[in-house]
This record gives sequence, C-alpha cells and structure tokens, in this order.
Amino acid sequence: MWVVVCKGIIGHTEHHMQGHVSHCFATQPVWVSANDAACAEYSSAVDTRILNIERDGHILYSWKVTVLHTCVIGATETTRIGKYDPVTKHNKLLYSFDKQVCVSSCSLNKEETLLAVSLAQSTAGAERLKPLSKCLTLLIEISPINNTKVLKAVDCRVKVQFLHQEGDRRPVLESHLLLLTEDGYADLYHVLLAKQEGYRVVMANAERLAKTAERLVEDFSWVQWDGHAQRLYYLTHKDKFLLRCVQFYPNHSCDTVLELPLELPADAFPAVKFVNLGFDHYHTEGPEQELVRLEVFTETIGSMCVCYSQPSKHKQELIYSLILVHKDCRKTFRVALGAERTQQRAEQLQPVFIPIGYYILVYLQDYFLHCINTRQQEMLCHSLFFSGEDVDLGLQCQPADITVLHAEEKSCCSLLDLASGTIHVVELSPAYLLQVLKSNTPSRCPGRKADSQCLAALHCLLVYMGKDPNLELKIIEWLCDNVNAFECFDQIQEFILASLFRISYEKSLSLDKVLPYSSVFNKKEVPACLSTVPGVVCTTDLQIESEVKGKGFWAELQWNTERVNYLDNVPHPRYQTTAGPVQQGSERRPSSHMNHLEDNTKKVLSMVDTWCLDKKLVPLFQEEDHQQRALIGLTVDKLREHLNRHLPHLGKKKTDSLVVSYVAKLLELIRHMLETVWLKYDLGSHVLCLTQQGTPAEWSVLHFMFRILEATRGLSLPLPPGYHTLLAVFAVRCLPHHTFLQYIDHGFLQLTETFVSRLMTDLDNSDANERLKFSVVKRLPQPMEQRIYHMWDHPVSSASISRDYVRTLLERNNKNKGFASSGRDNPGFRPDFLPLTYLAKILSDIEAKAPNPFEEQENVDARFVEETALKQTLILLGFEEK
Repeated sequence: MWVVVCKGIIGHTEHHMQGHVSHCFATQPVWVSANDAACAEYSSAVDTRILNIERDGHILYSWKVTVLHTCVIGATETTRIGKYDPVTKHNKLLYSFDKQVCVSSCSLNKEETLLAVSLAQSTAGAERLKPLSKCLTLLIEISPINNTKVLKAVDCRVKVQFLHQEGDRRPVLESHLLLLTEDGYADLYHVLLAKQEGYRVVMANAERLAKTAERLVEDFSWVQWDGHAQRLYYLTHKDKFLLRCVQFYPNHSCDTVLELPLELPADAFPAVKFVNLGFDHYHTEGPEQELVRLEVFTETIGSMCVCYSQPSKHKQELIYSLILVHKDCRKTFRVALGAERTQQRAEQLQPVFIPIGYYILVYLQDYFLHCINTRQQEMLCHSLFFSGEDVDLGLQCQPADITVLHAEEKSCCSLLDLASGTIHVVELSPAYLLQVLKSNTPSRCPGRKADSQCLAALHCLLVYMGKDPNLELKIIEWLCDNVNAFECFDQIQEFILASLFRISYEKSLSLDKVLPYSSVFNKKEVPACLSTVPGVVCTTDLQIESEVKGKGFWAELQWNTERVNYLDNVPHPRYQTTAGPVQQGSERRPSSHMNHLEDNTKKVLSMVDTWCLDKKLVPLFQEEDHQQRALIGLTVDKLREHLNRHLPHLGKKKTDSLVVSYVAKLLELIRHMLETVWLKYDLGSHVLCLTQQGTPAEWSVLHFMFRILEATRGLSLPLPPGYHTLLAVFAVRCLPHHTFLQYIDHGFLQLTETFVSRLMTDLDNSDANERLKFSVVKRLPQPMEQRIYHMWDHPVSSASISRDYVRTLLERNNKNKGFASSGRDNPGFRPDFLPLTYLAKILSDIEAKAPNPFEEQENVDARFVEETALKQTLILLGFEEK
C-alpha cells in the first residue's frame, strides 16, 4: 500500500507482517505444533506488543494467548516472545511464559542464544512474581531453553539491550548486555558462554554475573540508544545540561567521545526518558508529560544533528532547535501556530523529528512540516516549509505514540505507531516536488513565498534525488517550459550549480563551504523572499563548544568541525564563479602554461566523449573553439588550486579526479539541456542550413540557448566547444539581419571562424546577403578577416586579397636597404589608394631586384593585381561604380 501524504511530499508504506501488526497473531501462529493444534483452540483476544527492533532489523514482540483446552476442562493463559524477520517475512518463537506477564523490555543477542527480558509486575498480590519488586530483569538461555538468571529486581523500570558487534567472524563465546534503569544509571554485563554437547550454549559465569557488571553512567535524565552505530547518548544535569556519548567498539571496549552543552529548562525531564530502548507499554505511572522532545541523528559521512523542542511561554508558537555539530552551529526556530488553530496547551504540542538523508523533517500534526537542509543551512530558502492543508501525513495517532526507527545512509525513514503497531516507511516524494515547481512558475506566482519554495524544491530534487536520470530529464523539461528567470533567482544557474554539487557532496562534508552550491550566495543583497519564511523566525548561534574525540566516525566529525571553524575565518572560502577565469586579459601567457591548460581541457573533453559516445544529436564538441578550450582548462586549474588550498587532506589524486569530473559534468549538463529541447521540438539537421528562415520552434530553442548563455556568463563558466557556432546559426536563421548584428555588437553573439566560413559559402551574393557578409566581415578581428576573404568569391574579397598582397610586398620592400623611393617620403602616402602608374613603377623596381616576388604568395599574379588596382583607382576617381 502506497499513500501520498502531505499532498505528495511524504509517502509512507505500511508493513503489516502477515497483515496488520496488532492482528497478525490472532490466527494460529506458524510455530504451534500439530499436537497442540489438535487439542487447543486460540481465543480471538490476542494482545500483541512490539518490544524492540534490533540492529539487524529483527522485530521482537510479545503476545498474550488464552488457550481453551478441549481435552481438559479449563484454559491456560500464556505470554510468548517472538521474532519477526522483515527480510524473509518469517516469525520465530523465542520463549514462552506459562502465565500472563507484562514484558516491558526485551533484547536478543546476535547469536540468538540469550534473551534478556524486563518484566513489569502486576500490582495484584496473587499475580506478583518473586521477589516482590516492580521490575524483574531476567537473562534466559534459549539455545535450547535451559537456565534463567535473575539479573536485577528493583522498584523502577529497567531497559535491556544487547550489544551487536560486527567485524569478528570467529565463534563468539561472550555477549555484552546493557541495563539502563529509571533511577538514572547504566550497567554493562559481560556474559561468558560455553558450548555443551556440541550444540547447547550456556552461561559459563551465571553465578558471577553480578561481579562482571561495569557501571558506565550515573545520574542521567535522558538516554538514547543508537543500535546501528552502537552508541549510547545520555544527558546529565548539574549546573547545566551536558549531552554525552559512549561509543562501543568491535573489540568490546568503549569510550566517551562527545560532550555537548544544551540550553534546556531545569525541569525538562521530570522522569527519565528512554529513546530507542524498546517500547514500554506498561508504564504504571501513567503517560509522561513531555516538556522537551530530544533526539540525536548521525550520518557516516561525519554529520551529527541534535534536535530538541523547547517549551514556550506563548500558546501560539512552537520553539525547536537543531544543533548541527558538523557545522558548529545551532539553529533555533520559532513557528507561529495561529491563535484560532491552537486548541491544546503549548507544552502538549510536541513535534516529531524525522531524519531522511541529510534532511531533518520537523512535523507537528495539523500545523506544519519543516524540511530542514542540514548541509546548506545558511539560508531558509534551501529548506522547505509547508503549513495548513499541505501537512497531512495521514498518521492517525498522537506524536507521543510515534517512534523513529532510524538507520544511517537511508533515503527513507521508518516510523513506528505504538498505538496501532504499524510501521510506516517515510520518504520524500519527487512527484510532489515537481508539482511544487510547476505550480510556482514565474508567470503564475511572482516573488514572495513561491520563489523560496521553488528554490528549495529544485535543490532537493537535484542534489538529494538527482541520481535518477529520468528525474533530471523532467527538470530540464520544466526549464524549457519556464525559460524566463524567477524574480529572486535564476533557475538555470541553480540547476547547473546544484547538479554539479551533487557529484561531490558525498565525498566530504567540507565541500559544502568550498564548492558553489547556489547563485544566491553571490548576490550582494539577498532578496527578502529568500531570507525569510512567513510565520517562521530563525536565529543562528555559532561556536557551540562541543568536545569530540575518538576514531572512525568521530575523527571525521572532529575534522569537519575544525575545518568549518577554519573556513569561517578565511575570506571567500567558497569558490567564486563570478570572479572566475573569464577575464583572460591580453597578456601573452608562457607556452608552457598554455600547454598545461590544454592538457586539462583534453582530460575534460575525453571524459565527456566517453559519457556520450552514442549521443551525437546536437553538433557540439566538433570544432576547435580555442577560447572555450582555454577557458575549460583555466577553470580546472583555478578549481584545483582552490581545493588544494582549503582541503589539502583530499589528496592530489582525489582532487584531480573531482575537478575534472566537475567541469566535464558542466559541459555534459549543457549538452543534455540542448538535446532535451532538440528532441522536444523535433529538430533535424535542416536547422543547420543558413539559407532557410527559422521556425517558431527554432525561436524557442534560440531563446533557451540565450538563457543558458546568460546563466553561464553570470557564473563565468565555460561552454562546450561549438556552442557559440550553434547559437549564431539559430540567430541568423531567426533574427532580422540588423538585430543579428546588434546582438553581435552587444556581445550576445560571438562570431566563430566555423560560423563565418559557413556564412560566406552557404549564402549567395544577393543584395541582402552581401550587406550581411560585409557587416560581419567588418566585425571580425584582423587575422580571421584575412582567412575568411579567401573563402568568399566576391570582387571585394579579391580586392582585399590584392591590397594585402601589395601591403606585404611594400613592407618587405621597405626592409630592403638597397631600394629608395621618393614617393614613400610623401606624408600623404596611402598604400590602399595607389594610382596605377605608381603601382606599376614600384612593382617593376621590385621585379628587378627579386626575380620571383610571388614565391610565398599563392594564387596571386601581377596581372591580377594590376587589374584590381586599376579597378579601385577608377572607382575612387568616380569614373566607375562599385
């Protein structure tokens, strides 16, 4: 069953374990033997409780069964503990009590040989277990069922949890059990095991278990177990609240690796709060009144988020904070709830914190859903905020009944509804985010909230979900349909930067502050619609004074925190594309440097060629565009230099691979955008013909290409070789000639030698085309102009060739010391307008000195030059018309 919730932003799948969890054992369990089934009938009253979810995903549960005997008069009430494997969908009976008991906590060791159980005893005297305590903690041998050892009998709740260590493939003959009590202390028991008769696993130190107990923590008021990472977070309070973490290692050692001060009210936890330590359905003191909801989430890349709500003095607002340890900052949010909608007391409104990748979802049922980006937290416009009708998760339960079953590195999160026993799988919905983009287009919703929502949705789709090529295609189609820029940001720039950031964000957290993520950071003044969210007030505190030590994840977290502090104190740590390598200047660079840039370009283009061997739809990468090639090589060089300066720990090989992939991905993105719009309008090779006028479809493509040009120029990023030629082809087909020339003069179009040569050869010499060619030639740099004239069969080009030839001869003759001419001393000497007699005299003198004056001039003879000079003289004197 798939349900689109939050109008599509959140989807959840219900796992029922043979149907609905709370009813799946109402029928006969699969482990009942045939003999039992023959003489017994199970009543329909089956009380099923989920007790714990272990590291491997196995779900421990208990159920009470009343067995009505047909062979004997009477009924037997039992309590059983089972295990459900979500992979194989199989249930397994672990242990059975011969009477009804209240199981408040349960844990199974990794080898499934020991079962730890905490029983909350009934107040009825006849049903009390011995000894007479509120809670009885047992350690039971279940391979096979043999001995039972009482670990603790106290008057407070006790939670049990086995450590599940990985990495040791040898037969494990010991287990390690955590006992955490409501009195605020935690003990670690080391249980030695022994094998008997080849298969029986028994406790070797059953009589000495109490002596193996090691006191780990005392005086905690809140505790959370992270089974996936084998960490125990706990909170102590003396002068202030301190959040600490104990890390358990595969060699069974443990260290305190974190100390973090929290600003909480002194009465934040009236009673000890257990998080992810089983699910207690039998707390006899009544439901706890949560003043503060606190949870910790981590990712293996080295990020850590501490999320907690805070009581508010005002009934109409909710306060919650996120401490981003990897960013060394605290973000505190105040959300206005609205007086007309707030029916509950402020302290009864507790949000649910849901981790999905590097997003933290803050959900307050019937009020709002805040999807916070923990990687780019500087601005609110990179996080999604929904309120009103957009926040119906479809969960028919109270927030206090929801438990997050968090697993690192997952793109979804599981929520357990304790009231119904249903497990919901929550994930972000790309369909809804695409709907956000399409509904908030510049024409429909200009400015304000629409721009902020679109920007956050676009980044979520591209960075977090962008590995799906079909999704990227849909976003490009959206860009084609919405070419005009938004009021507050350029969506094509955002598409480029977010897509480029995606290929690198998983490599290191420090890249968040080094690589460009959004063009918004380049604005001198951020628009109000991107820096604020209506009804939400955000404050940021830097330098949270955390102390981190340890190895593995903790070493990475410590390095990330130190690097953030360093980058916060250096100018311009983020690579500035707007100050990038577009200005190459007129200086002549050493040939060795140019060779180095060309090597960079070759690496990038070879990678692009590898990616698109079968994708030659758009004619890019098929010409020598020297300017763009130099710009590509320079971009690689500048980006490599920037990363080496700020992130030297990445290493040369990793950095080189990253920057080459980065620039290659940029060129590939532009090619992909052009191919998408090419296919959308069903363009063929005929669009490259200059003799035909452009169609409305080509007008749309031209507009889109100009927007890409505008976006890349604004970011000082290179374009694929051939882009300017293709743009000029579309422009000359679609634009009037005078407009086309104005676009060249204003720098929107760049004349490439490939385009101009095709213009000269493909167009005939009609009056309009001749005027266009003259105008284009006048705008060419001198070296290119000389080469183009050789391709144009026209009297003007012939005249130009002749003038160039004569000028070359005269310049060469001027260097000849043995020749002197009185005419050259005349200050009015104009070699472009020589009279015929003077030209003949000069040429005859040169011929006398050099027998073969045309040895280096191809396709030019003296007769041709004389006729051309005569023609030009007659035109200048007014005897002939051009």
